[in-house]
Amino acid sequence: MNQKQTQQQRLSPQQIQYIKLLQLPTIALEQRVKEELEVNPVLEEGEPTDDLNELESSEWETDEAESSEELDPVDQNEEVDWDEFMHNTEYDGGNYSGGSGYSGNEDWRDLPDPYHESFLEELEQQVGLLDLTEKQKLIADQILGSLDQDGYFRREIEAVVDNIAFNEGVLTNKEEVETVRKKIQLLDPPGVASRDLRDCLIIQLELMDPQAEGRENAIKMLRDHWDLFEKKHFSKLKKKLDIGDEELKAAFDCIKGLDPKPGGNGNAVDDTQNYIEPDFEVYYQPVEEEENNGEKNAGDFVISLNNSNVPPLHISPRYKKMWDDLKKKKNKNKQTKETKSFIKNKIESAQWFIDSIRQRQNTLMNTMKTIVALQEDFFKHGEGLKPMILKDIAERVNLDISTISRVVNGKYVQTHFGVFELKYFFSEGLETESGEEVSSREVKNAVQEIVDNENKKKPLSDQAIADLLKEEGYKVARRTVSKYREKLNIPVARLRKQII
Repeated sequence: MNQKQTQQQRLSPQQIQYIKLLQLPTIALEQRVKEELEVNPVLEEGEPTDDLNELESSEWETDEAESSEELDPVDQNEEVDWDEFMHNTEYDGGNYSGGSGYSGNEDWRDLPDPYHESFLEELEQQVGLLDLTEKQKLIADQILGSLDQDGYFRREIEAVVDNIAFNEGVLTNKEEVETVRKKIQLLDPPGVASRDLRDCLIIQLELMDPQAEGRENAIKMLRDHWDLFEKKHFSKLKKKLDIGDEELKAAFDCIKGLDPKPGGNGNAVDDTQNYIEPDFEVYYQPVEEEENNGEKNAGDFVISLNNSNVPPLHISPRYKKMWDDLKKKKNKNKQTKETKSFIKNKIESAQWFIDSIRQRQNTLMNTMKTIVALQEDFFKHGEGLKPMILKDIAERVNLDISTISRVVNGKYVQTHFGVFELKYFFSEGLETESGEEVSSREVKNAVQEIVDNENKKKPLSDQAIADLLKEEGYKVARRTVSKYREKLNIPVARLRKQII
């Protein structure tokens, strides 16, 4: 046994809350505010007004004993119905006024999303239309429940047989499972429940119009010469199939029209998951020629944080008044102490939440302003991205690199040139032949352009791409080209070969 003294730095609950709010994008923050409003009665949305304060004060001037005996608990805790209030108001430049003719986007914001059948539900409906025995229906349920996100059935057939025997007490065999699987393959989308890519493509070709150009050669190629097809050995394929360039091209074109992931687009999940709402808007406003006094770069950046769906928050004056009344009470029984403790905790929690929201806004704005300052050329002209890393921003805003990482992760900015994720502006630097430092993203764009313009009959190797980049002034090694090519999801030269 021994003793030792150590120092540890622990985050307070307020800091943890701030960090969690900091990494939320705009849409998630809106939902988080709604959740906090539901669980904390002390927190209210909207700006506090004098009229509301006077109303709350007058309500609490009644005798406490009388109110506790005569009023229903629901009446004691009556709150302003803000949803009803918002529904019966008109929005005019940020100010609300009474009326019933409001027809802005707020009307649609809280409407429930329409129901979409999932990919699995659609398949279950189609299976229900097949003429299957009870045993086959059990097998079909097992197969559908084992499909992966791409629509493939990669589970061992023996496992399906064992699972039905153990759970349902029904004996079956591999042949029966395979029979049901092949029936499911013919459903929509065709090729679902396939064992592998080859199986998936062949079943789609077999279901295709028999008169389709290249269909027969495509089926022979996939069924008998899969290895040659994968490696794009065109000369060997022509020899094996005894066909020419035009017929081989027709077969490949036929295969290109197939769906390699039959379940990839069928899962009708909520489309809003892929919806992007920019967290910032950045626009450059140049000064008119007669006003710029001959200055070359006259103009200003307009930077705004998107808080349109996040309401202003404040602590309920009703609970403030309740707290003051409880502090003045002389008879502090157990119930009074518990009430005081509850209100105090809720008020502190509300204040922490409001402060965290405010601190989040300040941090996001400071970070965005610094990014714009370092990438002025891009926000002015849409090109000329400079090398920049998280450390460059962290040093200028006096924050930790991990904090900046949370700020840029999942956040987007709307510009004149489109919507960009903040991560887009961060890239390492490379030195050109002239000694100038350029962004690695610029080199990636150059690699992409070279590949797009290459001769598809004879694709360029990584070394050939590196040589072309060197001619353009970029000092890039072959292994660097390979790394950038993989990040751009560009296959190796052999797999880029095409029949033209």
